[in-house]
Amino acid sequence: MDKSKSRVSTGIKLKRAFAVTGQYLATMLFVALALGTYGCMDTASVTPEGQLASLTVIPGVLAPAFSSDITSYTVDVSTENTSITVRATPQDSGTTMTINGVTTSSGQERNIALPQATTNIIIVLTATSGTQNTYVVIVRKVNNNLSALSVTPGSLAPTFAQDTLNYTVDVDNDITSVTVFATKADPNAVMSGSVIAEAGTATGQATIPLGGPGSSAEISITVTASIGISKTYRIAVNRVNNNLSALSATPGPLVPAFAPGTLTYTANVGSDVESVGVSATKADPNAVISGSVTAGAGTA
Repeated sequence: MDKSKSRVSTGIKLKRAFAVTGQYLATMLFVALALGTYGCMDTASVTPEGQLASLTVIPGVLAPAFSSDITSYTVDVSTENTSITVRATPQDSGTTMTINGVTTSSGQERNIALPQATTNIIIVLTATSGTQNTYVVIVRKVNNNLSALSVTPGSLAPTFAQDTLNYTVDVDNDITSVTVFATKADPNAVMSGSVIAEAGTATGQATIPLGGPGSSAEISITVTASIGISKTYRIAVNRVNNNLSALSATPGPLVPAFAPGTLTYTANVGSDVESVGVSATKADPNAVISGSVTAGAGTA
């Protein structure tokens, strides 16, 4: 073979080899640049193991607001709530869950009784790998009750009980005002209405003026818990009218002249008078006259 032809053939082969190598290097550089610019284009979603995607309670509001990374919450409800509904959803469908030890499906509502002032709800999630996370919800009953209520002078009817909201008090006709004492079961609640006590102060009192004889005054006391739930107690104070509206003697006249607030009278009659007629009228027909003159309730 001619040496010059051999050198030409070798040169062509080297050029082809360099060309192929250059194309390969350019391709690899493009791929590297693409990965560096866009990252891995894996379409599979990655979900944390053993974490919640959502958590709600009814009634109430979680504090703080739900986040899958926060595992401890508090919820305030009224003392009137006897149960609470919890609904939790794990992020991974393969994760198993128990609520207070009871196996619960994702998104299933679980009703939890609230027999005490504070109830803990324990949510345990177990991932397929065995990883576990525990979420705790502390449910606190916020009290909007009164623990004590009284009126001076007078007595509540019926006797005070924190779940009884309506009362009456009867006072004598000469009573022009009453003093009300009220104590909150939870000092952090707010008392408003006829008696006021701010958060942090347990007891409030107020003197309430009454209307005229036979009138009724309503006293209202509202207790508002820190979560905004209110309860209102009402007292109807009746100023009982035990006056006479008229009084006369025949023969007479009465001395001094009759007046509802005057209790003692005289009537001068002749020596030949053997009897007198007395007429008395009640200001309140529902009162009862007894003694020398009688008249039952309903007869004026």
